Amino acid sequence: MNRDQAISLLKHYNTQAFHIQHALTVEQVMGWFAQDQGYGDEQAHWEMVGLLHDIDFGSYPDQHCAVAPGILKDAGFDENFIHSVTSHGYGICAGSPKPEHQMEKVLYAVDELTGLIGAAALMRPSKSVQDMELKSIKKKFKDKSFAAGCSRDTISQGAQMLGWTLDELLCKALEAMKDIEAELIRQIQNVCVSAAKAENIDAKNQL
Repeated sequence: MNRDQAISLLKHYNTQAFHIQHALTVEQVMGWFAQDQGYGDEQAHWEMVGLLHDIDFGSYPDQHCAVAPGILKDAGFDENFIHSVTSHGYGICAGSPKPEHQMEKVLYAVDELTGLIGAAALMRPSKSVQDMELKSIKKKFKDKSFAAGCSRDTISQGAQMLGWTLDELLCKALEAMKDIEAELIRQIQNVCVSAAKAENIDAKNQL
């Protein structure tokens, strides 16, 4: 399946612009980490897993990671890909396998974290991560009332899986978000600007 087909599949099961934008964000961040972690030859695979990691969430939020295997199998994805996608629900969604590959551990760690960083960016006058510093993310991380839906426990557990300190994970994720921001904005505009307009969402500000 090529990327255009994957995006069509994603949009079939996820109609809200916010969910599509999150998928695009994780896709781009996963591509960055593939390069950072020495898996540059697998970058497209890392990105595809990131793009489709929440494939069932929009239509089946109460069965997240349980419906995904059937959707992905019918679309032609193999068991290894399905394992990678569903592993990000480990400890959260019943029956989700434990992350094993480095890519799966990165996905588990950054899924919630990209949401936290994106929410923090929206609080800034620039609406951008470019002028954000690590201390700002650490402050937001400690404030459990901020972006309360982003699980700090999951982020921390992800760092432990990777053998990194929390600061290392936050620093890398922030660097990734800075590096991919311009491309992400272009992708959001290309892929879901119509949906964003329909919901009166400014695509540029939804990172």
